[in-house]
Amino acid sequence: MTRYAVIVRRWWTVPAALVVVITVCLVVGANEIPVPTLSGGMGSAQLAYFTPVLLVVALMYCLDRRLPDVEAVAVLSVKRLDEYAVVITVLLAHAAGSAVGLNFARNVMLVLALALLTRRVANEAAAAGVSLLFLIANVLLGRGLDPDGQVTHTWWAVSLYPAGSRTAWLVSCALFLLSLPLAFSKTAARR
Repeated sequence: MTRYAVIVRRWWTVPAALVVVITVCLVVGANEIPVPTLSGGMGSAQLAYFTPVLLVVALMYCLDRRLPDVEAVAVLSVKRLDEYAVVITVLLAHAAGSAVGLNFARNVMLVLALALLTRRVANEAAAAGVSLLFLIANVLLGRGLDPDGQVTHTWWAVSLYPAGSRTAWLVSCALFLLSLPLAFSKTAARR
């Protein structure tokens, strides 16, 4: 199974993607890119805000690489190994969170949960796309102005919450924990 994980599934791409994410976050720092808003004018978002998608794309790439005939006769459950790999990815993201910001780890859990749920009904490419579209929608639609005229986030834009928000952490953890059994169940599409 080690050869299968390294050669077929290519799980080594996930830690490599995490190194790329950490490097990008450290290099760009708090640099912001202009983002249009629906409330008029241009807003901005930190470039590092979109980096969880890189990790999700790497993970979906690994999950997409399959040999169904080999998996059917494998002694170990490949689905169980996939679940472990997803959990290890989240743990690695939390370890990297100390270097790049804890909201990175929370957002990885959040977009990964959405990607796993999308993968259940569609495929890995759609799952990666949905995770990016979710972050873009949060930036475009999830910001508003408070009574003082300061930019704030709406209640549903969980990925925009500050890193210390317990609500955002609880929502992200709950969604991730709910998505794991659903994504790898026997009734999942194509699996």
